[in-house]
Amino acid sequence: MEIAFGVIGGLGMFLYGMNIMGTGLQKAAGEKLKRLIEILTNNRFMGVLVGALVTMVIQSSSATTVMVVGFVNAGIMTLTQAVGVIMGANVGTTVTAQLIAFNFSQIAPVAIGIGVAILLFSSNKKHKEFAEILIGFGILFVGMDLMSSSLKPLSKSETFRGLLMSLNNPFIGILVGFGLTTMLQSSSASIGLLLALAMEGFINIDMALPILFGDNIGTTTTALISSIGANKTAKKAAFIHFLFNVTGTILFMIVLRKPIQSIVYSFSPSDVQRQIANAHTLFNLTNVIIQFPFAGLLVKAAERVIKGDKEDENQLLKYIDSRIIETPSVALGQVSKEVLRMSKMAEDNLKTASEAFYSKDDKLINKVFDGEKKVNELEQGITEYLVQLSNAPLTDEQHNMVTTLFHAINDIERISDHSENVAELTQYRIDDDLWFTDDAIAELHIMFDRVHELYQNAILAFKTADADIARKVIIEEDEIDIMEKKYRINHIERLNGKSCRLGSGIVYLDIISNLERVADHSANIAQYVLDAVE
Repeated sequence: MEIAFGVIGGLGMFLYGMNIMGTGLQKAAGEKLKRLIEILTNNRFMGVLVGALVTMVIQSSSATTVMVVGFVNAGIMTLTQAVGVIMGANVGTTVTAQLIAFNFSQIAPVAIGIGVAILLFSSNKKHKEFAEILIGFGILFVGMDLMSSSLKPLSKSETFRGLLMSLNNPFIGILVGFGLTTMLQSSSASIGLLLALAMEGFINIDMALPILFGDNIGTTTTALISSIGANKTAKKAAFIHFLFNVTGTILFMIVLRKPIQSIVYSFSPSDVQRQIANAHTLFNLTNVIIQFPFAGLLVKAAERVIKGDKEDENQLLKYIDSRIIETPSVALGQVSKEVLRMSKMAEDNLKTASEAFYSKDDKLINKVFDGEKKVNELEQGITEYLVQLSNAPLTDEQHNMVTTLFHAINDIERISDHSENVAELTQYRIDDDLWFTDDAIAELHIMFDRVHELYQNAILAFKTADADIARKVIIEEDEIDIMEKKYRINHIERLNGKSCRLGSGIVYLDIISNLERVADHSANIAQYVLDAVE
């Protein structure tokens, strides 16, 4: 039991350390990581490089592939681009194994100590990010050391040695590797455990290779599970990852196992840990080199197995996906796109409400009501996503951006609410057969147009982060306030002069009041831009 506790504790520290180190690296990369993903083109070679680099940063090929599924589902990445990134992720994950095999256990406590000191005594953001990387690095190797020392007593156990001898069967080895990685949801963790066994002399490279191959298949289960509920294209991306790794395993087990072993022996004839790390690297590099020219066939195979590629036209969220939260800088960019999509829906509602009033068209009124429901649903979806994102490891600037987006979607939703109010007032006008004077209609035309233009400029300022446009919106909002007061006085005079019915007067005053509130919310959006820029 003591051995089991030691191994579980060591494995937990290993995973936690890897997570902290990955978070620190990701924070340090920040916007660079976003730009790295944005440079993706249909050039698959570039995709391989990006996949490898991103995996080196976040320290997990499974997480990278899950993100790829999210990117494809959100329309950031095509299936052709995804193939290259998936291949690159398999190469990137070998860096972790190489790092572990160097066995920095002796300097791990020093790394933790330095990291904690920086974290406690430095207020510099970059220094704190570097401290996280150091602490994660140290905890990772302390965990490795704990796993290794906990396994030492097993050297005297004949039962354990007999169990390990069964791994000489390559098929059992593959199943063990597959099961272990599927259970831990991390190929790096299972390879870490394998290296801990090698450190104590329990296994050799012959026993380790099939387990490594099984690890590579097991790491695909994370993305396959993640693709449940995604669109067909995203499911194909997850299947391509599975197919790529299974094909590579079959190829190596049948043809390339002996050549790889010979190369590994020549590099490090007596160090089993280095042999395992080098075999892992050679397997993944060679697999990419062999299958890279046939990437198009992998796509075709996925399309054969998973039929259909049309996205749901009525899907609620178009640009955001929870899997992308692993890279907050990218997720923030996607949320901004979703907010702009929501703002366009609110604008359409405003325009349709004005058209419905002038034409007294019931169909247009119902269109506004339907549009308002969609805006409400979209606000709820974006809000839930922002809550998830706010719990991710964000920089101070990113936290401020999340707060701004929270406020912005609330104002946009309120603008859509006021459009719905105008539609309801229009329905009242139709039901009661109310008429308006030419002066009243002319004033409403002017105010509708001015408010619509103001809202468009507010969204433009939000989209472009243009402070000049934002200031212009705030100035013009004051003019809308003056206009609303002037038109209110004008209409009261018409009511007193009996040129307008009381029912019409109430509708008119309520409409200009709603339009004035739209202008207020537009000014709020502009103010968020100024707060962020200045």
